[in-house]
Amino acid sequence: VDPLFKGISHMERIMLLLFHAMILIAMVTTACRPSKAYDVVIMSGEIYDGSGKSSYVVDIGIKDDRIAAIGQLQPDADLVIDANGLAVAPGFINMLSWASETLIQDGRSQTDIRQGVTLEVMGEGQSMGPLNEKMKQEMNLSQGGIPINGAWTTLGEYLDYLEKRGVSTNIASFVGASTVRAYVMGYEDRQPTARELKQMCSLVDQAMREGAVGVSSALIYTPGAYADTDELIALAEAACECGGMYISHIRSEGNSLLEALDELITIGKKADLAVELYHMKAAGQANWYKLDAMIERIEQARTNGLKITANMYTYTAGATGLDAAMPPWVRAGGHQAWMARLRDPVLRQRVLIEMRTSSAQWENLFLLAGTPENIVLTEFRNTKLRHLAGKTLGAVARMRGTLPAETVIDLVLEDNSRVGTVYFLMSEENVKRQIGLPWVSFCSDAGSPAAQGAFLQSKVHPRAYGNFARLLGKYVRQHRIITLAEAVRRLTSLPAENLQLERRGRIKEGYYADLAIFDPETIIDHASFEKPHQYATGMVHVFVNGTQVLKDGKHTGAKPGRVVRGPGWKSDR
Repeated sequence: VDPLFKGISHMERIMLLLFHAMILIAMVTTACRPSKAYDVVIMSGEIYDGSGKSSYVVDIGIKDDRIAAIGQLQPDADLVIDANGLAVAPGFINMLSWASETLIQDGRSQTDIRQGVTLEVMGEGQSMGPLNEKMKQEMNLSQGGIPINGAWTTLGEYLDYLEKRGVSTNIASFVGASTVRAYVMGYEDRQPTARELKQMCSLVDQAMREGAVGVSSALIYTPGAYADTDELIALAEAACECGGMYISHIRSEGNSLLEALDELITIGKKADLAVELYHMKAAGQANWYKLDAMIERIEQARTNGLKITANMYTYTAGATGLDAAMPPWVRAGGHQAWMARLRDPVLRQRVLIEMRTSSAQWENLFLLAGTPENIVLTEFRNTKLRHLAGKTLGAVARMRGTLPAETVIDLVLEDNSRVGTVYFLMSEENVKRQIGLPWVSFCSDAGSPAAQGAFLQSKVHPRAYGNFARLLGKYVRQHRIITLAEAVRRLTSLPAENLQLERRGRIKEGYYADLAIFDPETIIDHASFEKPHQYATGMVHVFVNGTQVLKDGKHTGAKPGRVVRGPGWKSDR
């Protein structure tokens, strides 16, 4: 007797056989049922493929993390999106993001995802690796932001840390020239020895092999301001050996703008690599006219064979700290040395004199702003000072009964930080002209916060919430400075090609499924300098590596972001 039927009645045997037969039929049916062709099908969208060419209506099929098919497709997918009337573009690339800290606090990258950004490129002058313990302490003292802990040391470890922690956007980074300088030399105002420079170049090489996309500098800030041209050429050469580029916040965007641009061009020529200009601008009303000569020099260098490009944000104001209103020498030695000098009555008077004196030797944003009313205080570490956020320096000086330059020093000392600051420096006409340049991509030059929690404690620059939507809404739809197809090219394939990224920045079969789906008739920014914590609207759906991160304008909570590594990482394998 079959053990299966032992001890049961005839009727029970029949019921048991029927049960097993039903299971068998279900298994066969499931095995024979064809699987879905795609995970996602986006139907009838107006495709702006990143090439800059005219749009076309077609369907897109996504399988796993890639674009699997483009054409007239059947809605054979687990998720079908009707994109009729919507623009479908490659995910946008933020060429200068300060999300390096905000992503630690909130990996959703809310402000950028809601504008279609799928890749954050970080590391202007300073990067999150390589770091030693002294540097971590200095960053915690001077920045007053997210504490830098012992979770990583190298840049590669930092990028892996973010990916494992979970982020909604993809991430990439330059290695900072200031960072490798501080790692080797500290914050001293001197030139490196031959041995020190060799060690700095070795650190650049290591970061490139860990995935950095190039080396960056920020030459109005310390310790970057202490580096001479030869030092920067050496670091650029180290990046070039791994296929990377050199990108720079040049030594001056104001009084010595053209001379600083010449230095960038010289570095590109001598190191024989592509170069890019961070947040292109002519700062200070007396320098606005220099934009013509700036464009002419860049285009002449391009004609002569140098691959030189630029990026920009779409506002007439920049944002940094009150340290940019003081001469670089006062910050030599790091944060504590800076505070000590400001407390010294003799040195304080020297700083005040130099703040009020025009100079071609350093970038004085205090004077470039033109008036204290064009300087707006935004971020304080000291809770007792946070009521001043959003007020102009002029207003705060009047409240305190002190002169504006003295108020700058007092606030820095009281807050024990650089104090977040917005400076109104540029002209609207220059912003529009720069947007029209075919070799200019776009950046926020900001973190990617959320309109909630601790992020609401400061008055950030509205570019954190609206830079990309502002481009598409104000400058493309309303002012018609460039076409939508051209704007998408400059947000996608142009930066992807400059960074030598594989299978990013275009809508093509086999490319990663990073997609921004938006309403071109309604996309717009809402953040203002008075009320910055307002999300942009008009972005409908966003996919990162094939996973939906934005659905009907709301964040899904998904964190499929990955590290996107530069050419040096590939060459090392």
